[in-house]
Amino acid sequence: MEEGSPPIHRNMAELCSGLIKDKFITSQKVYDTIMQVDRADFSPTNPYQDNAQRIGYNVVISAPHLHAYCLEALKDYLTEGSTALDIGFGSGYLTVAMSKMMNDKGKVVGIEHIKDLYNWGINNISKHHKNLIDNKTIELILGDGRLGYKNMAPYNCIHVGAYSRKVPNEFIEQLAYGGRLVMPLGEPDDHYIYCIDKDLNGKLKFTKGLSVCYVSLTSVKNQLKGIQ
Repeated sequence: MEEGSPPIHRNMAELCSGLIKDKFITSQKVYDTIMQVDRADFSPTNPYQDNAQRIGYNVVISAPHLHAYCLEALKDYLTEGSTALDIGFGSGYLTVAMSKMMNDKGKVVGIEHIKDLYNWGINNISKHHKNLIDNKTIELILGDGRLGYKNMAPYNCIHVGAYSRKVPNEFIEQLAYGGRLVMPLGEPDDHYIYCIDKDLNGKLKFTKGLSVCYVSLTSVKNQLKGIQ
């Protein structure tokens, strides 16, 4: 292990203990959710190490602490009966975790534009959570996530796995009143996870959070040939 690199834990329990210690898991609800979704199903190497792992196509599965951070931000919006959208579902990990946070009694729509990743994500989810696809608790779409997914809007919450300089209008339009959008915003070398809340009158509130390094949402247009 390289000096300064995160420890390689042996299992999810050890990983979660580290995330609690580092204050990324701060609620019982997020702890219980993460413990139900084994990263070994979704990460090809070192699944219990707290860093991002490459999964091809200039895409990574986010580090566990980022997944925990986003789930903490969304936990009050991922409740039984809610509808959620995961844009750029990649490995499928967070898509399943979002469903588990609703006790599998809601609807999670995942959209991915890279065909091979779309198929790989389905395979990952099917290892231990195939029933969620079969009963359409999770519905996976091959398409351009820059447009959200209007067919099943509005969404009580939306997670976006790529950064943008501004929030696309489609995301705001598809977010339910009283809902929350979590996505990175900023410049290529300076972007942060934001919580964007839409109140019952449609007014938006932006709350700046963790500094991150994500792929650009605008780069999707250069890869869309993968779904044609």
